[in-house]
Amino acid sequence: MTLENTNPYDPELGNAEWKEQERDEESVNKTGTTTVGIATDEGVLIATDRRASLGGRFVSNKNVVKVEQIHPTGAMTLVGSVGGAQSFIKSLRAEVNLYETRRGEDISIPALATLAGNFARGGPFFAINPILGGVDEEGSHVYSIDPAGGVMEDDYTVTGSGMMVAYGLLEGEWHEDMTMAEAKQAAARAVRSAAERDTGSGNGLVLCEITSDGVDITEFDGFPDEDEL
Repeated sequence: MTLENTNPYDPELGNAEWKEQERDEESVNKTGTTTVGIATDEGVLIATDRRASLGGRFVSNKNVVKVEQIHPTGAMTLVGSVGGAQSFIKSLRAEVNLYETRRGEDISIPALATLAGNFARGGPFFAINPILGGVDEEGSHVYSIDPAGGVMEDDYTVTGSGMMVAYGLLEGEWHEDMTMAEAKQAAARAVRSAAERDTGSGNGLVLCEITSDGVDITEFDGFPDEDEL
């Protein structure tokens, strides 16, 4: 990589020619996964399962935390290649920190979503399809970022191998005035339902609650009863 930027206020990313590399799909750690994001008037709720697999055939890890804080009031899920997703999140988190240092304020969630799309489209990140959720002055936001850099905002979204099952449940449960408590239960049910049928999802639940006060991530070893959420 050759860094050619001389302006200290330009992005830190230099020009690079990313070479296509042949990868052994069977040896790549993948999250498989079901990740859910729901925006409410009170904040954003993100839920994920905890399974990682090799080539979709062997469970390589049962304790993956597939959501990470990348902004004071924002978080992103890990979906697809574990290495690609981890690298993607580290790069975004670095840019968020640079923005805050230079401008003395936090980047807005829509701007962060645009940056994530640009990274996904132009970088070497392998097989990612994350959800970005966050809260800013404009309210609650949930975005899905596709591997080609597409950015789509919605009231709720699902990504990962269990998305069809989870979407079906959320279609029947989501409503415009949903509270965070209702979103928590609906998201947990969606992930649990997907885990019943999708071999890439399972082994527990992670819930991430995002409000204007910050990000709170809770891990469960299994799928808890609703009164335990």
